[in-house]
Amino acid sequence: MTIYDIAKMAGVSPSSVSRVINQRPGVNTETRQLILKLLEKLNYSPNALARGLVYQSSKTIGILVADIRNIHHTDGAYHIERELITQGYCCIILNTGIDDAEKVHSIEILSHRRVEGVVMMGSVFQSDAVKAAISQSLKDVPVAIVNGWLDLPNVYGILSDEQGGVSACVEHLVSKGRRHIAFICDQPYNPSNTLKESGYLNSMRQWEKDPKAWSYRTENSLEGGYQATLKVLGEHPSVDGIIYSVDLLAAGGLQALHAKRIAVPGRLSIIGINNSTYAEICSPTLTSLDNKRMDASILAARMVIDHINGKSNTRRIMLLPDLIVRKST
Repeated sequence: MTIYDIAKMAGVSPSSVSRVINQRPGVNTETRQLILKLLEKLNYSPNALARGLVYQSSKTIGILVADIRNIHHTDGAYHIERELITQGYCCIILNTGIDDAEKVHSIEILSHRRVEGVVMMGSVFQSDAVKAAISQSLKDVPVAIVNGWLDLPNVYGILSDEQGGVSACVEHLVSKGRRHIAFICDQPYNPSNTLKESGYLNSMRQWEKDPKAWSYRTENSLEGGYQATLKVLGEHPSVDGIIYSVDLLAAGGLQALHAKRIAVPGRLSIIGINNSTYAEICSPTLTSLDNKRMDASILAARMVIDHINGKSNTRRIMLLPDLIVRKST
C-alpha cells in the first residue's frame, strides 16, 4: 500500500496524503480528517527510514552495550531507551562484546543506519579504536558515553567518581574496625576498574605496606567471586574486609564465606559496587556503592537529544557516588 493508492481511494492528491502523514500544513480540516480515518482503517504505517531520507531525520538513536547479559548494562540501556522514547525517538541496541573490532563494526552499522545519535554503555568504549571509528564514521553525530570519555568535539562523557567512591568504601570498613582489607576486581580490565583499584590502593597504603598483594582479579561471575574469595582466605587468613568491583562478585564471595562458615559481618565485612538487585537479594543484604548508573544513563540520552536540538552542554560531567550501607558491614 502506497500513498498513491491511498490518494486514489480518498479522491485526493498524493501530496495531500503525504502532508497528513508527516503532519505538515496545507490540507484543510475536512480533507485531513478523511485521510486520517482512511489511514486508521487501513492500519497504514509509513516506512520511517524512507521518510527520514526525505526530511534528513531518522529519529533513531543507537545504543551500544558490551554485554547485554550484564544486569548493570541492561538497566542502563532500559533507562536510555525509555528517555529517548519520550522524546519521540526509536532505538537500535547492539551487543558489541569486548573486542575492539566488534565495537568498530557496530559503529559502522549505526552509521549505515543513519542514526542521529549514539549512547555507549561503559568505560570499555574508552579506547583508541573506538575513538578512531567515531572520527571516521560518526564525526557529525553526537555520542555520549556512560562512565567513559573520549576527547572528541562530538563526544560527551557522564562519569562517576569511582576512585573516590572506593576510597569511601575503605574508610567505611576502617570505621568498623577493619584493617586487613582485600580488593577483588572483575576482568577484563578497563578504565573503570583501573580507577576503582587506584582508589583502593591509595586508601590502603596507610594500613598495609604492600596493598597490591591484597588485590585480586577474576572473571565477572558468581563463580569468579566465589573462587577469588577462597583464594584471598587461603593467602591472607587475617583478612577482615573485602571490597568487590561489582555486586555480582560480592554475591559469589558471600556464598564462599557461607560455605566456610565465616560470619558476615561478624568476622568479615564485604562491600560491592553498582547497588544492583544482587545487593538487595543477598543474605545478609549487601552494602554497595551506588555509582549513579541510572542517573548517568538518563543524562546521556538527554545530552544526545540536546545536541540534536542545537542546545549546548558541558561535554564532561562527573557524578558523585553514594555508599548504601546494608547488613554486610
